Amino acid sequence: MFTILNLLSETNWHLVIKIISYVLVSLSFIGIVGTILLENRNPIKAMAYIMLLVFLPIVGLIVYYYLGRDLRKRKRFTLKGSKDETLMLRYWENKRPEIEQMQVELRHLVASKQEISAMLLNTMHSLLTKNNRVKLLLNGEEKFPAVMQALREATHHIHIEYYIFAVDSIGNAVVDILIEKLQAGVEVRFIYDDLGCDHMGRITKRLEQYGAEVYAFSPVLVDFYLNANYRNHRKIIVVDGKTGFTGGINMDERYLNNGQNEVFWRDTHLMLEGDVVNQLQLQFMMSYRYCSKKTFPFAYPYFRRAEFTAECFTDIVASGPDSQWPMAMQTILMAINLARRRIRICNPYFIPNDQLLSALQMAALAGKDVELLLPMRGDSYFVQHAAQSFIKSMLDAGVKVYFYQKGFIHAKTMIIDDNLAIVGTVNLDNRSFYLNFEIAIIMYDRSVVKALNGAFEKDLEDATFITRRSWRNRSLPEKFVDALCRLLTPLL
Repeated sequence: MFTILNLLSETNWHLVIKIISYVLVSLSFIGIVGTILLENRNPIKAMAYIMLLVFLPIVGLIVYYYLGRDLRKRKRFTLKGSKDETLMLRYWENKRPEIEQMQVELRHLVASKQEISAMLLNTMHSLLTKNNRVKLLLNGEEKFPAVMQALREATHHIHIEYYIFAVDSIGNAVVDILIEKLQAGVEVRFIYDDLGCDHMGRITKRLEQYGAEVYAFSPVLVDFYLNANYRNHRKIIVVDGKTGFTGGINMDERYLNNGQNEVFWRDTHLMLEGDVVNQLQLQFMMSYRYCSKKTFPFAYPYFRRAEFTAECFTDIVASGPDSQWPMAMQTILMAINLARRRIRICNPYFIPNDQLLSALQMAALAGKDVELLLPMRGDSYFVQHAAQSFIKSMLDAGVKVYFYQKGFIHAKTMIIDDNLAIVGTVNLDNRSFYLNFEIAIIMYDRSVVKALNGAFEKDLEDATFITRRSWRNRSLPEKFVDALCRLLTPLL
């Protein structure tokens, strides 16, 4: 009896607890590794998580729990079960003959590039539209006045969905206009990403006081353990179902280059009019449905036909963790593959996956003129160095790489030949391709492409051309930091 009690002394109890803890932790790690393998995810990404778990167990467990689990198939953000789904499907099918006729017309204008529209139609992802007007808005100096003017002219509703809506001079000016419109009887629905926005309490209270519907997209404190990795990176405004805005510019005064900010922010946004606004409205409707568990009528004046005729063929690609396919990535890859002569890409975060890397290399090796405009100084040390690790492979394939020096270039644009342009919120990394809610406008229009080419060429005046020799002659420590940061890119 004494021996048993002695074995169960305080010291031995600690030993037993340690053994039990070790067994439980080991089983947890075995379960996590098994789950990673059964998900059949990218082998490189799977190995990155496994190695992190092996060498930094606690850190690896936290990173995987919050950022690594693949919850996309749960489709938590879709309109499944919505009473509007049947109506949307009917709308889709009723429009199919009209869209197919548009594709025939588009084929005569831009040859094979209508395949992108066909892909989006066949996946029931977007409807090609024709009667549209598109205005390019460069930087906050052009975007903010255009947005505020459109908001002041609203008569029925204003829908806003933003990743970052800052409580500053710009954000407060917009809120003041929204309150004026609310007092005049205009409906206001406002969605903001809870991780991207700070200090929204004051704005939320002000708007709700006057009758606006305000919702945080996936509140961090409520469901951080499920949705921390899935953020709403979109920037959408729809006014009266007639005018829409989207692009790379958040609602933040730092995008306004008025001499009061330390860094010059170069970015691109779009003002849309016409039938394509219905597609923008539809994307807002799905976010609104997810946040509020409500919807608004799938009818006029929320959805309406253009009151003018035009020849600007326009499509929308929207993707997120609810997408069956990574549509933003597939659209970009298809655009690159369809290029005949030239590809011009501007993006602030260039961390390409194997598919994108190969597509750009093959295009350059095939003799196409591929130009890549990136920031010289990014807003993230880690991302900047990770992006730099891909430059050598681009230069070796013949891609022309430029580093923008005037400030931080945040624009997310792509120009293909002289008749296709893509502008939106999509960064060239796995986060935008697979995890974030993103949106981009696809325009088969020579005038839009001409305007974007003009902006691209002007940006090149403030950029440095990177040669293979200069890149090869960088210091060894800098190359090492690039390589080290690249090791963790599969976890992004």
